[in-house]
Amino acid sequence: MIQATPAETVETEWVPVKTILPANSPRQAGEDIEHTRMLASVDQRLPPIIVHRSSMRVIDGNHRLGAALLRGDELIEVRFFDGSEQEAFVLAVQTNIAHGLPLSLADRTRAAERIIASHPNWSDRAIASVTGLGARTVGNVRRRSLGGGDGEVRARTGRDGRVRPLDNAEGRLRASAIIRERPGASLREVAREAGVSPSTVRDVRKRIERGEDPVPSVRRGRGDGSGVKSFGVGGVEGPRLASMLRGLQSDPSLRFTESGRMLLRWIFSRAIRSDERLDVVGKVPPHCTYIVANVARVCADEWLQLANELEQRTAETA
Repeated sequence: MIQATPAETVETEWVPVKTILPANSPRQAGEDIEHTRMLASVDQRLPPIIVHRSSMRVIDGNHRLGAALLRGDELIEVRFFDGSEQEAFVLAVQTNIAHGLPLSLADRTRAAERIIASHPNWSDRAIASVTGLGARTVGNVRRRSLGGGDGEVRARTGRDGRVRPLDNAEGRLRASAIIRERPGASLREVAREAGVSPSTVRDVRKRIERGEDPVPSVRRGRGDGSGVKSFGVGGVEGPRLASMLRGLQSDPSLRFTESGRMLLRWIFSRAIRSDERLDVVGKVPPHCTYIVANVARVCADEWLQLANELEQRTAETA
């Protein structure tokens, strides 16, 4: 998977503004002139922009480039990215959902379509983590884009970089054969040779011990891909919370205005990380469990309402 930004150890360079080309942006509405003017009025040093070295196109920082042009700057601080144009687009989407002006739902959906076309072997969850959509939504976009199938794609690469088959019936059968031939083989050994996960091998071994078919009937019914297993069904996997909070914290329109700093303080005081949630669960007295659970649900409803209103406002102004 592409990292959210080039490695922080990559040194920045000062590059002539006129040598840099505008971004091949995932934003369908183009540049927000008011945001560019606001950045141009900021006295503090802005973060470096990210530029695709081979094409000299902006990946992240189109508004900062516009601000430099408005001010008449001759040089701008750049962090270069070396990779293909397809990888550069993925990086542009990642950085634009993590900070700065948000991408609209239409922008993110269109970006998902492009990434599915350029990286058909990426899983729904992997693309969801890049675009800020839910994995279920990405699955729906994939089915619309591909007409219900995956063509020649037989496996997908997940967020963790591991390759998983769309239909692992063949892997289960291979694992079954290895287990019968070498019953003492370890789970990892069988998994490596069969091309499946250790948990799948464990399930296959238990099925054999019970005298059952190593391939569940529901998997056999899927045949060779008419119904593709979605590895992303179940949860909304947007960008990591920590990454989004860092992006907000580095946004000039928030950092350098009093109203922006107040908004940051409000968000940071209310954002709950997973480790904090786990810690709180263990501290709630048994007799308060249902009350705290109801408080959590009410707060969650308010956050959801806020998200809906913000997205609606974005759609109306797009």
